[in-house]
Amino acid sequence: MSALSPGQGGVRLLVAVMPVLALLCTVGAGEAPPVWFVSLVALLSIGFAAFPESAVGVAVLILVLAWWGLGLRDGLDPWAVPAAAAILVAHLAAVVAAYGPDRLRVDPDLARLWVRRGVAVFVVSPVLLLVTLSLRGTPAPAGIWMLGLAAAFVAMSAASFVYLHGRGDG
Repeated sequence: MSALSPGQGGVRLLVAVMPVLALLCTVGAGEAPPVWFVSLVALLSIGFAAFPESAVGVAVLILVLAWWGLGLRDGLDPWAVPAAAAILVAHLAAVVAAYGPDRLRVDPDLARLWVRRGVAVFVVSPVLLLVTLSLRGTPAPAGIWMLGLAAAFVAMSAASFVYLHGRGDG
């Protein structure tokens, strides 16, 4: 890897640190990961920072999510919100880092665009946690999974429509 521009150094530092922070949020939730697992996530996070467009990033983020899912079983803890923020920051920083070579400065407009998108995605996290916690212990209504799948399909279709027609490509 060649010398990094200051902007590239900053976003890649976020890529390297945030998955580990997301993993360590489980300590606050009462389930500390073993040292070997933290070390594995840290090593993969460094690889993710070095090669932000590689599959290493998918692997490290899946490992963190798997620890939250398997380590906490329930996963419904307020510490999930900062963990979600850390995972989102790692992902978005990798997206920005992958836009150009190591020495290319990070375009401030591009960074602001991805920060806005990230905030728009993140604001849902605390709301979902509160709704989920309020529904804890109640039986799931019939068809809830199909309704969720339909809602996801509508959201993806609407986003695709806006993306294509908003740019004048459609």
